[in-house]
Amino acid sequence: MDRLARRILAVVALFVLVVTGILVVRGRDVRTEAVGPKPSAADLSINEVDLREESAGGGYWQLTADQAAVFNEEGRTVLHKVTVQVKDGDRIWTIVGEEGDFFKETRNLELRRNVVVTSGDGMRLETSVLRWHEGERRLWTDAPVRIYRENAVIDGTALDVRMADESTTVQGRVRAIFSRGSES
Repeated sequence: MDRLARRILAVVALFVLVVTGILVVRGRDVRTEAVGPKPSAADLSINEVDLREESAGGGYWQLTADQAAVFNEEGRTVLHKVTVQVKDGDRIWTIVGEEGDFFKETRNLELRRNVVVTSGDGMRLETSVLRWHEGERRLWTDAPVRIYRENAVIDGTALDVRMADESTTVQGRVRAIFSRGSES
C-alpha cells in the first residue's frame, strides 16, 4: 500500500512539473497588443471637418465633425462627433450624433449613437440610428424613437419621414402622452 501511495505521488508531481513547464514556455511566447486605437487604413484622415452646400431655393445643409476618415475605394467617410444643420425654406433642423458614415456617390448619411434632432419650431427627436437617403429625400430609422413637442411625448419603434410628401410616420407599437400646457 505504501508503494502505491508513492507511485501516485510521483505521477502527480511529474504531472505538475509538465504543466508548469508548458505554462512557462507559452508565457514567454505571449504577444502583447498595442494599447490605443487601431491604426486606420483610411486614405485620408481629417480633423475639424466643415462642409456646406447651398441649394437654388436658398436652403442649405452644413455638416461639421471633429474627425473624419475617408475611404476612397468604398466611397465612404467615417465621421466622429457629427453635427448637421439643415435649412429648407423657413424650416431649420439640427442633427447631432456621436458617429456616422457619409457615402459620397449616393450622398446618403447614417448617424449613430445618441442621435438628437431639434427643429426650429421646438420638436426634439431622440434615437440611436438615423439615416438620410438623398435620392428619396427620406429620413428614417428602424430603431426606437422618442419625439418631444410642446406638451406631447411620442414613443415608437421606427420612424419614416418623406420630405417630398411632407409626411411623417411613427411605426410599431406607438405610445403618445399629451399633457395640458400651463394656463396663464
